[in-house]
Amino acid sequence: MNSTFTNFYKSASQKQLTTVAILVLAGVGAYVASGYVINDDLTGLVVLALPLIFLLISVSMLNNWRIGLYVFLIWLLFEDIIRKYAGNNMVIFFGKDVLVAIVYISYSIKARKQSTKSFRPPFLLPLLVLIWFGAIQIFNPGSTSVWFGLLGFKMFFFYVPLFAIGFALVNSELELRRFFTVNLLLCLVITSLGIAQSILGHTFLNPPQLQEDIKSQSELYRVTPISGLSLYRPNSVFVSHGRYCDFLMVAWLFSLGYSGYLILRHPRGRWLAFLAVMLTLAGAVLSGSRGTFMWAGINIAAVSIAFLWGAPWRQREVIRVLRTLGRIAVGGVLAMVLLAVIFPEALGSRLALYSETLNPSSSASELGGRAWDYPVRNFMGAFSYDRWPYGYGIGTSGLGTQYVIRIFHVKPMRVGVESGYGTLVVEMGIVGLILWLIMSFAVVISAWKVVVKLRGSPFFPLGFLIFWYAFVLLFPATFAGMQPYEDFLINSYLWLTLGVLFRLPQLSLMATAQAQAKSLAARGA
Repeated sequence: MNSTFTNFYKSASQKQLTTVAILVLAGVGAYVASGYVINDDLTGLVVLALPLIFLLISVSMLNNWRIGLYVFLIWLLFEDIIRKYAGNNMVIFFGKDVLVAIVYISYSIKARKQSTKSFRPPFLLPLLVLIWFGAIQIFNPGSTSVWFGLLGFKMFFFYVPLFAIGFALVNSELELRRFFTVNLLLCLVITSLGIAQSILGHTFLNPPQLQEDIKSQSELYRVTPISGLSLYRPNSVFVSHGRYCDFLMVAWLFSLGYSGYLILRHPRGRWLAFLAVMLTLAGAVLSGSRGTFMWAGINIAAVSIAFLWGAPWRQREVIRVLRTLGRIAVGGVLAMVLLAVIFPEALGSRLALYSETLNPSSSASELGGRAWDYPVRNFMGAFSYDRWPYGYGIGTSGLGTQYVIRIFHVKPMRVGVESGYGTLVVEMGIVGLILWLIMSFAVVISAWKVVVKLRGSPFFPLGFLIFWYAFVLLFPATFAGMQPYEDFLINSYLWLTLGVLFRLPQLSLMATAQAQAKSLAARGA
């Protein structure tokens, strides 16, 4: 009896001590936070709150890697806006890397407990060879600091394991729809804010005082060469116009692919996908980026041809494919009509820019120069450096070098070209470029084989758009510049959706088996 009473007393005392400790910590935290609020120090308050938020989120992520993945994606998309308002704090910049590392750890623990056999992609060998060569290039004697190499290696390969995460994530159609629905909702928010910013200007979604490293990227204006119209190049929630345009390409492709899948397979969520198609097209037109505008048109042409080729002709459901293309066309026309009626000046200035600089008959046309001459000239410029056979080291001419120079006080390299293939030569030499091309061909060819398997099934639109995304990023986009691949957002979605692509044939077989079972059950009844 006394023992029971003693244990109860100890338990109650521990609970009271825990409660008191929490209240004390909460009081101290509130007192410290109030000081930042009184002094109007938003940056300090954010830096104070983020570690605690990260700690709480990390515990939840370790318990469930699926939740962790969605937390990572949300942070990935909205990290920049926090960084803008926190003075470009580099602790925030590396937050996504901490989150994705937690996802990797959580997934590995779960897979080991369940003895899950990992999927080995067909392109694994050339990918591993490239990763091995990239690791060696960290210590290239041509580099002035190993920090360049570590940062470059991270940008190239840190998100590659997301392939396994994507493959494991969509183990059912329910998970597939959840993944794309969540991403479309995020796309709608970011694109809507980008459209609003295109009209309102740089004072919207940007703090009054921007850190110098990102100020020029957030306040970009362009004047049309003939008509003299001024237009703002929005960055939405991101720190740069280029990252927003890269995001629009991802959003546009995924909304197209998901629309096609829903038309052929599932009635719920079609309005969301249709709205995403309209808004992303409007966002692309208002972006003021000629590349984004042109790729939107190229993607539409490629999707139209592919959807007709991969339509389920045997099931006589090609009418649904035609209906999908019709809805895309209607959505595009409707988006342009609404912009012309509500925001005629914003639309007019962008269309003037595209017409004056892309029309071959225009006196200010830059189509030929920007599409071919400029990237080819930059590629050939890589061979003007003495170390082109073996390079200066991975990361020495890519994104983020300014942060390495500022934080670690290392000597600037002052090497690099704008061509992506040229960047590979400058950083890893001619062997690095060859290994990159081998890996890229292996990825695209193996992805295409999956797409062929999906032909005639409702999963074909999704499969084709993921394949097309990989092809565009690894070949024409990288040929023009290394920035798209090194953009952590674009890189993450590449490997994540490739994992989804290689899971689609299994989902297609499961859907066929379920349909056959229902058919047999109906006949038996």
